[in-house]
Amino acid sequence: MSTLRIDTLSMPAASLGLVNPLPTLAAPPDVHATPQMDPAIPDEDARYVGYGTVNSCLPYLVQDGYNRTRRTRKFRVAILENEILRATFLLERGGRLWSLFHKPSGRELLDVNPVFQPANLAIRNAWFSGGVEWNIGLVGHCPFTCDPVFAARVEGPDGSPVLRLYEFERIRCVPFQIDAWLPDGSPVLLVHVRIRNPNTHIVPMYWWSNISVPETPDTRVIVPASHSYRFAYQGGLMRIPFPPENETDASYASRMDRSMDFFFRIPDGRRPWITALDGTGRGLVQTSTDRLKGRKLFVWGNGAGGRRWQEFLSVPGHAYLEIQAGLARTQAEHLPMPPATDWSWLEAYGLMEADPAIVHGPDWSQACETLDRRVEQLIPRQTLEAEHRRAASLIDIPPTRLIQQGSGWGALEEARRRAQGLPGFGLPGLVFDSHSLTQEQAPWLELIRGQSWPETDPGDIPAGCMVQPEWHHQLEAAMQDGRASHDPIAWLHLGIMRYHAGNRAGARTAWEQSYRMTPSAWAARNLAILSRQEQRVPEAVDWMVAALLSRPDLLPLVAECGRLLMDTGRSADWLALLKLLPASVRKAGRVRLLEAQAALVTDDLKRIERILRDAPVVIDLREGEQSLSELWFALHERTISRREQIPVDDALRARVRRDFPPPPAIDFRMSV
Repeated sequence: MSTLRIDTLSMPAASLGLVNPLPTLAAPPDVHATPQMDPAIPDEDARYVGYGTVNSCLPYLVQDGYNRTRRTRKFRVAILENEILRATFLLERGGRLWSLFHKPSGRELLDVNPVFQPANLAIRNAWFSGGVEWNIGLVGHCPFTCDPVFAARVEGPDGSPVLRLYEFERIRCVPFQIDAWLPDGSPVLLVHVRIRNPNTHIVPMYWWSNISVPETPDTRVIVPASHSYRFAYQGGLMRIPFPPENETDASYASRMDRSMDFFFRIPDGRRPWITALDGTGRGLVQTSTDRLKGRKLFVWGNGAGGRRWQEFLSVPGHAYLEIQAGLARTQAEHLPMPPATDWSWLEAYGLMEADPAIVHGPDWSQACETLDRRVEQLIPRQTLEAEHRRAASLIDIPPTRLIQQGSGWGALEEARRRAQGLPGFGLPGLVFDSHSLTQEQAPWLELIRGQSWPETDPGDIPAGCMVQPEWHHQLEAAMQDGRASHDPIAWLHLGIMRYHAGNRAGARTAWEQSYRMTPSAWAARNLAILSRQEQRVPEAVDWMVAALLSRPDLLPLVAECGRLLMDTGRSADWLALLKLLPASVRKAGRVRLLEAQAALVTDDLKRIERILRDAPVVIDLREGEQSLSELWFALHERTISRREQIPVDDALRARVRRDFPPPPAIDFRMSV
């Protein structure tokens, strides 16, 4: 019998901390930026590479306030269960499928991270490993990865329980829903996804279900494809046979020496699935209806950096790999979703068991064909298609119980549409009610009611960013008729909207007006970023230092100031400013790193040695960032150059990299 219950799950967890109030006006470099394309990749598969990319997470704010101090805490979970499977969902963390337990065998099918530990791997910074993450909208992981989403209980037509997860995604301005259920006696968990584009324009769309499974020395990933598009974090996207010829067999993740992505080109018309099987031929399989055509393997690799990243995200010795399923062939693409359109598909997750001699045999084609048959036995393609059609009877059933509130932005968008005489989302199964509204939405709600922007305390931290064009027009109009022009925070928001729309001059005007009304770190910092982008360096430095002196306790602002001063040749000024910071900020890993980088410029090698001796933990180290290891190499290059009276040239650089490997604690290099 199928059941759904709400419970708690305890595990050691770092604090997620506070959201960074500084909007992302200058996005950090992205290791997943649009790659160069191998000419061997067919035009059909390259058509949308680079289409729909974004350079900021606005209107979302960055989540970088987490720490690495883990304390046992309880997470709210929803548990779906039948006679065969038990599925556990982390409701407060994007509704992630955290565990899929196969009861007859006593086997966990997913990688269950023993801890919750965010790190800087997502477009909003905070990301954590483990389970199945639902990624919508854009490259860079889902904006809700570390946020609660709406969760509700739905009764199916036959009385069986359905777990519904849903939200309003604010970059693409689309609602989406995930309905998960376990039919009585089913060997697979069924997950139905629907995305609606309610807009009158085409929306670039993206979806990848990111599935984390245990990595053991004998785990083999098999997918019905004979070639893949490989991305190795250096160079471009290359078309190669899979498994690769005359290279390490990449279907065994444990044999890879560096981080890599493999995007599989499953032939059109062939059933899409992917599986990761251990030495006994057992493991997780994921399959879907045909719309979810992409499949991917990601490995951290056995290099020092890959091992360090796995440890950084979990605990020593805990290794995992990712098998993924997406709308497009690769993750360098977004697909054009027509206006007033629904896209949906059905996924199935379960235990795969096959003859290990075939799974691990030399004949790749035989392994794929055998597993094709085993997938068909587990969940026939015809049955999956029928369940997908049956899902149409579920998706618009109103919930019987709302389990958890998500954000208030969906309710606000519905209110805006009603106020402007526009149709709503037209989704009776998704309840975006007034109870989800918070102070973040309050000033925007006043605008569509024809009221004035509420007055704010000059010391308030601005919240609730908006960049949606419809809201931009609302605020511009409220400035014109005087309903918002009295408030410096309203001018701050208007500047962000103008900046996002490409109106830099208008953004400057708005932020300067905000600062004239009430000097604030927020306006000064934004003007600093804008001035730097316009090559007005002295002005940028003055604005940023003013912002820092206003809020020396705000770590993200301190880090931005240090980086700006370093980049503009003012390392000595940065070192002097450090003395004015609170001790807790000076001790932060990112600030210590910036101090050491400034010391390198001023040739204070002893200072660098002292800092590196402490192996500073840069909590927000970005995926692909090699600042710590590069600092280590630079220190040894300078030291040897000074001692031996030789120049720092290519020969010395190669010598240092050969003879002075970085300590494991600071080595995050993904491509070595």
